[in-house]
Amino acid sequence: MNRKKDQILRTKFPERLCHWMIVLCFFLAATSGISWFLPTFAWLSGLLGTPQMARILHPFLGIAVFVGLCYMFVKFVKYNLPARTDAIWFRNIRGVLLNNHEQPLRIGKYNAGQKLLFWAIMASIIVLLVSGLIMWRAYFSEYFTIPVIRLAILVHSVAGIGLILLILGHIYLAIWVRGSVSGMVTGYVSKAWARQHHDRWADELDAKEAAPGRGKP
Repeated sequence: MNRKKDQILRTKFPERLCHWMIVLCFFLAATSGISWFLPTFAWLSGLLGTPQMARILHPFLGIAVFVGLCYMFVKFVKYNLPARTDAIWFRNIRGVLLNNHEQPLRIGKYNAGQKLLFWAIMASIIVLLVSGLIMWRAYFSEYFTIPVIRLAILVHSVAGIGLILLILGHIYLAIWVRGSVSGMVTGYVSKAWARQHHDRWADELDAKEAAPGRGKP
């Protein structure tokens, strides 16, 4: 376990780099998608140069997001599996929303809400990938019938809006829980932050540090 004074390493550099690359690619893919879905925001396609360039780059950006999320899945899936203590978080959801930390919630590295978000994002990106490939005119759409392509467009639009809403919720919660954003920038969180928001995880880290043989060359 890496510590920097009273700080704990929560997210390693490769995972942080992948996270912010996903953020950039998703932002560009989402804004270009919105520009076609809502004519009022047609100007957003200009972020990728021209509307024509946006149509070319949009699917490649989507694939980049999918590949990045596959990497994040491999790295973080073990922390997002259901645990018995998740029920405590759900039973105390009101206190969580009110930022009341008096009740120990026995939260691991990620809480139950973060786990739900994790799986919802992963499911959404799979739907977006499959539907996007079906409707990708340059390479795959010729292999599918018009009704299938129309259905893919509908599914892709709904999944895209759903993923945008999930990401907006993720951003809001990251800002709401003070210290989360800086933790994803630097990789470190304070011991007090870990104890307050992820008490079971903090206990696990303390147990590892206290284990025989730790700290020896």
